[in-house]
Order: sequence, then structure tokens, then C-alpha cells
Amino acid sequence: MEIREKIEALRKLMAKNNLDAYIIPSADAHQSEYVAEHWKSRQWLSGFTGSAGTLVVTKEEAGLWTDGRYYIQAEKQLENTGIKLFKMGLPSTPSHIDWLKKVLNKGATVGFDGRVISISTLKEMEQKFKLKNINLNFIDLIKDLWADRPAIPKDPIFIHEVIYAGKSRVQKLSEVREIMKEKEVDYYIIASLDDIAWLFNIRGCDVKNNPFVTSYAIVGLEEAWLFIDLYKVSNEISEILMKDKINLCSYESINEFLSKLHKDNKSIYDPNKLNASLFNSLHKEIEKVEEKNLTTLIKAIKNEVEIENLRKCHINDSVAMVRFIKWIKEEVKKGSSLTEIDAENKLLNYRKERELFVGTSFDTIAGYKDHAAMMHYKATPEITYSLKNQGYFLVDSGGQYLNGTTDITRTIALGALTEEEKRDFTLVLKAMISLSRLKFLYGATGSNLDIIARKPLWDLGLDYKCGTGHGVGFFSTVHEEPQRFHQVTNTFTLEKGMIITNEPGIYKEGKHGIRIENTLLVAENETTEFGEFLSFETISFCPIDLEGIVIELLSPEEIQWLNEYHKQVYEKLSPFLNKEEAQWLKEATKSL
Repeated sequence: MEIREKIEALRKLMAKNNLDAYIIPSADAHQSEYVAEHWKSRQWLSGFTGSAGTLVVTKEEAGLWTDGRYYIQAEKQLENTGIKLFKMGLPSTPSHIDWLKKVLNKGATVGFDGRVISISTLKEMEQKFKLKNINLNFIDLIKDLWADRPAIPKDPIFIHEVIYAGKSRVQKLSEVREIMKEKEVDYYIIASLDDIAWLFNIRGCDVKNNPFVTSYAIVGLEEAWLFIDLYKVSNEISEILMKDKINLCSYESINEFLSKLHKDNKSIYDPNKLNASLFNSLHKEIEKVEEKNLTTLIKAIKNEVEIENLRKCHINDSVAMVRFIKWIKEEVKKGSSLTEIDAENKLLNYRKERELFVGTSFDTIAGYKDHAAMMHYKATPEITYSLKNQGYFLVDSGGQYLNGTTDITRTIALGALTEEEKRDFTLVLKAMISLSRLKFLYGATGSNLDIIARKPLWDLGLDYKCGTGHGVGFFSTVHEEPQRFHQVTNTFTLEKGMIITNEPGIYKEGKHGIRIENTLLVAENETTEFGEFLSFETISFCPIDLEGIVIELLSPEEIQWLNEYHKQVYEKLSPFLNKEEAQWLKEATKSL
């Protein structure tokens, strides 16, 4: 079916079930950012392939809400579908809930699958729809519409060994239980896949680019329960988990388990991560505590074993990046016939050669010229560009390794550049360096520091409509909470041991996209009479293209930082390269 046909088929089901509107978010039953194919209902219905967005269909209209990373992409993909684009983050754009409140009549009914709506969203709708007596109906219409919907994967899980994780599951459960005791709760309910994978030291391949297992978990003060497709758990792993007092239950039994919790028991959960369907299974009189997942902050602060592993992981990954950059520059210069997809595949092959590699950490963004202006561009055979000996080629990519997760972006000069391209590249470099060399007082959050990167761009009336950086997990999600550099308020303090990316950019539709990204470790600096100061240790090591730099725009301090960084790049990577590669890297990292 075409997109318009799918929307009309949905409207027929809505009419059959007396619904005036239907909401299809991007999430799965675990409120994940990246979801398995089974849960990509919004993508299947709308044709929009971005990772973030909400589709709303009423009897007469259809709209898709997405953020600044996807404005350009969404406009192209929604063309001629009858779906209107709502650009989130702009002052004139209402939220999809506020829009529904405005366009629906009193007494209308809004439907949605309760498994893919969080408790927080449910409560917001209840509060905002109350004055117009708008009703809510938990109903899955997609199962009757999507005939060939992919099944949830059944691949086996595996153990993430302590030599990589640094702590056993028993140690992690003990830390969680200490917090539970402080908060005087009996049960901790977990639905988020990254938290479950981290807590139980298990991994899987249920979600593309994310080593996760489709599951729920409940932690009690003495034992724990893991709700999972039992087919995925070998006898050996089952015995290991049960030895650590982790009971294995079927994935579908979670609702019944929650319904049987005694009303005198006190439960804690994250309302942004637990879905509305599970919430409705809890006894209405049971005491509920709603706050950020207890595991979120613990796993965000990497332990010493994880940190040492990450340093090794990033050097290992950077070797693949250097080989790739050398290859693509030389091939384009020779006039080889290459597309964005060819480049993406070559980089993957270089990563596959590296030890402990498991897979990519997200779909590689390989955009040439104006394709790079779409922040989360994905090349396909229908739209891929051929690479020429001119302009910029942006590659944002990362790997999943047993000893860490990587995320790095380089904008590569393939040949002749315009003055505008060089200026914009240099401004992005200045922005990236400003955060890299920052020293800051403990207590600062990512939203406090975001302006540091934006200032070189703001000075010239430029900006980028996204965050400057995000947390990164450990053999986990590439977008890890709670830390991030963003203008949107973040109340979580940057702590020693946190990992965060530094990726400012300039994106000009129809021209070019430029981003330079390194991964940072929050580290100690010094303590004075005025308090404790922290700084950032860069753990990504890959040359920054010297051909794109206007030296006159850099300060002496910025030039010094770049020269010192490139010196480290050569020293750390050259031992892993052959003679020809090392010679290329020496030239690519020469001092300005």
C-alpha cells in the first residue's frame, strides 16, 4: 500500500472503533529511542524513517511531529503523502497533544497502543484533555493493519563478562538495593532495555545497532525477576542467572505479575520509561514512587575498568577511521567511481577487522555535499550521490565493541573547497575546541556549558538546531542518559567518569553540512579554595582535516590545542598502522 492508502485504511479502523484520532509514536513497549522492526509502526505508516517523531491521524488531517535533526529529511519524505510536518522546537509549533486538544470536539476519543505510550505522556494527555472531556482508548489498531509486520527477534542472549563490565550483576543489584532501602521501596520496576542489559550484564541483538534483549525486570530486596522470551535463554545462562537469585519468567507474564503485587508494597519506576499498559496493571492503591531510573546515574558514571576499556576501544576504532579516510581521499583523487553507500560499506569493513567488534552503534551517516545538511541522513540506492574531487563528505559513525561503544564524526575534504565551506569548517572546529579545552566548576550541567560551543557560531549569526552532545553507553546505547550538552534544561550534574560527545555543526540546506565530533570523558582537574574543578579528556583519536582550515580564524590557543591533539593522534595510532599508513597519518597530523 502507498502512504495515503495506509492512512485511509487506518481511518476506516478508527471509524469502526469510534475513534476521532489515533496516535502512533516512535517508541516500542520499552520507550526506546531505537526500536526493533516490529515496533516501527510510525515509519511504516508515514514513510518517514527518522528515529524520532510522532504521527497523529484524525478523521480529516494527519500530522507528523519531529525535531530539528530531521526537518529537511521529513519534508522530503512526507512530500505528497498528505501528512503535514510540524517542526518541534519552533515557538509557533504546538505539541501534538496541544494540537489535538485544539482541533478535537468535546467528548472526542483518542486511541493509541498503551504499550508504546509512557506514563508521563498518558498523564499529560489526561490533564490537558480533561476540560474538553476527551476520552482515551488503549487499542492496538496496527496489528490489524500491518499484515506482514516483522516478529520480535528470537536470537539468543549472551553474558557480558566482568572483564569488560567491571562489576558483576550481584554487585550492581546490591548497589540498586541500597538505594531502594534508602527510599523505602519494596520493588523497582524496569522497562528500559539499556538499564536491564547493564544491570544483569546480558546482551542480545533484538534491536539493530543496540546490543539489547527485549525484556522487563523487577528487582526486589532479596531476589529479582527477568521477563523474557525463555527461548532466548540457554540452560547455561539460565543457571548462571538463577544462581544470582534472578528468576526467569515469560515476557508476556509481566502484566499479571504486576497485578498481583500487594497493595501494601511500595514500588518505584521511571514514568518516562514505563508504559501506560503496565501502569494500568498495578493495583490502584499500591504506593507508587515516580523518579528517574535508579540505574541511570550509576551506569552513566563509568567505573575504572570501563574507562580503561573505553580508552583502548576508541584507539582501536580510530585505526579503522584513519584507514578509511586515507582510502577515500586517495580513491576520489584517482577518479574512482564511488557512492556514499560504497564509502559506508568500506568503513564497515575496516571496523569488522578490529578486535572485539560486534556491530555498528547506529546507522552510518555518510553524506556528500548538501546531503550532509540532513543531520541524520541515510543513503539509499535511490538517492545516493557519487563522490567527486570537490567539496565535503561528512561521515558520522560508530561501533559496538565488547569493550565499549564509539561515536565519531569527521567532515572530509575531497577536493577543491569554496571560501564559505572553509570558513564554516573552521567555525565548527573552533566550537568543538572551545568545549574540548574547557575547565569548569563542579555542579555545572550540560545545559550550562552548551553555549560554550555555540558562541563562535552565534557571533556570526549561525546556529544548529540540535544538541551539542549526548552521553554514550558502554557496549550499550549510543545515546545514554542523563548527561547531554543542549539548550534544553538538564538538571543532572556532570560527574567524573561520565562519557559525552562534543559535536557542534553548521547545516545549510542545498549547500553543505559540517560536523566534527569527538567523545569526551569527564575528568578531575584541580581543587582550589573556590571548589572542585573538572575538565574533559578527549578519548577519540582521528585527524581533523587540515585542508578545510582557515588558519587566520584560529587563535594561538586553538592552534596549540589542535597541534597537541594531532601529536597524540599520531603517537597513539601509528603503532597499529603499516609503514604507508603511518606516513600518511604523519602528514595528516602535521603542525600548523
